Amino acid sequence: MPDDPRRPPQPDRRDTEPAHAPEPDPGPDTKPKIAVEGFGAAFSNVPVLRNIDLQILPCERLAIIGPAASGKTTFLRSLNRLNDLEAHFSKTGRILLDGEDIYGRDMDVAQLRRRVGMVYAAPVPLPWSIYDNMAFGPRLAGVRDRRRLDEIVESALQNAFLWDEVKDRLKEPAQNLSGGQQQRLCVARVLALEPEVLLLDEPCSGLDPISTGKIEEALDILKSRYSIVLVTNNTKQAARASDRTAFFLMGELIECGPTEQVFTNPAHHRTAAYITGRFG
Repeated sequence: MPDDPRRPPQPDRRDTEPAHAPEPDPGPDTKPKIAVEGFGAAFSNVPVLRNIDLQILPCERLAIIGPAASGKTTFLRSLNRLNDLEAHFSKTGRILLDGEDIYGRDMDVAQLRRRVGMVYAAPVPLPWSIYDNMAFGPRLAGVRDRRRLDEIVESALQNAFLWDEVKDRLKEPAQNLSGGQQQRLCVARVLALEPEVLLLDEPCSGLDPISTGKIEEALDILKSRYSIVLVTNNTKQAARASDRTAFFLMGELIECGPTEQVFTNPAHHRTAAYITGRFG
């Protein structure tokens, strides 16, 4: 049907949307656990992240979604300075943990990585028993009392929804566990160090639906005690297993907001195109 000449021309939505949809204000009484301010990351002077402003709140699950090469893993690794291990890494801006700049001169990086624990996509159990895998971190931190170690091991395995499956097998090699069990063991191993923030980089990639469901259920319970940041390429998982969702594209934060809003009424057309499968 031809355009009605009496109707004024309508603006193209793509031309009227901001490059970055502003994040809703969490409220004056909510202090972020982590505040990312104008953060950028580069390797050999090639930018990977550009001017990221994002808050990670206490006791929430924040999902990071976006296509490959959008900077999701680099962002996650920036939160506990794992990118420092890469040659020719440089950064701009700040990341504040409880108001303290994690890249400041006085930051104890080893302590930071205990406070901000990381779970990787591929589970890597140590070549020891299940118990010794769990006790390794606490022992390294100076815990020697066997009763205390037993308490830490049991509590962390329970929080990872693994205790009932392994409580009679603690002396067995951890490699005997299934892939899903090994991933929950790695989650439990991080929890044994009593972190404040839990970072997960594609923790369910390659896992069966039952194992994926158990990890998602564990995250739902753990959010009452931790700030959780979940990088996932599975938009359905982000919709199920997060309270807020941030969409990254080509190293930029396009949009962040409550998960239901982002998936049902995104503020940016590029977010809508990604979550409906038009690219990615």
